[in-house]
Amino acid sequence: MQANIEHEADYFKVLFHSSRLVYNILMVDMIKIISILAVIVLLLKRKWNLGVVMALSSVILALLYLLTPLDFLRACYTAATDKTTINLIVALTLIRIFESVMRKSGLMQEMMDSLRGMVIDRRILMAAMPALIGLLPSMGGAMFSAPMVEEASKGMKVSPEKKAFINYMFRHPWEFTLPLYPGVVLASAITSHSLREIFLANLPYALCLVIGGTLWGLKGVGVHKEGFKKISTAGLLSFLPLALILVMVIAFHLNLSLSMGVVIIGLFIVQRYSFNKIYQSLKEGLSWEILLIILGVMTFKAILTSSGAVTNIGNFFTANNIPVLPVLFFLPFIYGLLTGLTVGFVGGTFPILLGLENVNHIGAVSFAFASGYVGVLLSPVHLCLVLTREYFGAAMSGIYDKTVRVCILIMLVALAEYFIMGRY
Repeated sequence: MQANIEHEADYFKVLFHSSRLVYNILMVDMIKIISILAVIVLLLKRKWNLGVVMALSSVILALLYLLTPLDFLRACYTAATDKTTINLIVALTLIRIFESVMRKSGLMQEMMDSLRGMVIDRRILMAAMPALIGLLPSMGGAMFSAPMVEEASKGMKVSPEKKAFINYMFRHPWEFTLPLYPGVVLASAITSHSLREIFLANLPYALCLVIGGTLWGLKGVGVHKEGFKKISTAGLLSFLPLALILVMVIAFHLNLSLSMGVVIIGLFIVQRYSFNKIYQSLKEGLSWEILLIILGVMTFKAILTSSGAVTNIGNFFTANNIPVLPVLFFLPFIYGLLTGLTVGFVGGTFPILLGLENVNHIGAVSFAFASGYVGVLLSPVHLCLVLTREYFGAAMSGIYDKTVRVCILIMLVALAEYFIMGRY
């Protein structure tokens, strides 16, 4: 009897020490991730190039998790050769070429002049262009609409931070609801909730972005009203290149890079570009800085996966029996903050979350989606944020100040939905 009691006591002692050891390891994981995030934010605040920052952060992450040089190189190779990385480089390069051709041929100016004729208030014009371009599910696509916002704001006293915020906010409502974006489709597949359910649950968050963009972006901008003007045939035709891209991607589900490539070739022919002008356009499209940014971000994501950092954070929450609601917020939020990718936090955290109790209702799923996307919006490695900031030369603090307010608004609505929908 005494031997059994001593044996049980030893068992519980070992169990206690093992649990304590696991807790300490998971706490160390949390400290590592927070430290790396702090380094990223600090270096970006000092205006370091994002590609350099992410490359350095990848090395630090690999050292903290004791990755062997071979594992580190393997992760770098995986990131560099990944289909997503290559598609992203091609897409952003084509976006730069398309923007260059549209601008230099005068088509962008004609398009803006035509929109000015159709839209009385130019503030609406500033919001409409990123919203229209946002229909294209392209990573870093905010760089596409940034020149249009710049063009629409000419002659108006709008700070670079406000222009960047307007471009950033009005581009992103679609990602909450539009099935063209893989994050929404993946969330539906993983949770078994229909796209219609997710669309209806996420719609209020999309409206929050529009409301926030209006309140903290467009409000206070001087009213510039212009009368309606007769739109010329040339003005209408100036929309054709953009319209063709939207139709090919949205209606026919063609690859964005393929669609843009076809339209760019068509523009070269119609505008009668010489070989020299084509060469100059291609040269302008290729940017070593953007290439470095993409490779840096994707390498960091690959190292995160190889190190098991995000998985360990998930284990931290479950091992400590933390209530469901904080887990639904922090796990997607941290993953979104670290990767800046919607499909990343959905694919990386939703399978873990579904293993918890009382998270199968649409309110919980929608709350987790909102939490992750708030992390994406605030992520210092979100390409749309980085490229927008760099294009307008805006201070990151000025963009964050307004973006944080929108994120708080989204989470208040998400919290209300969680408790209301959880009852049914």
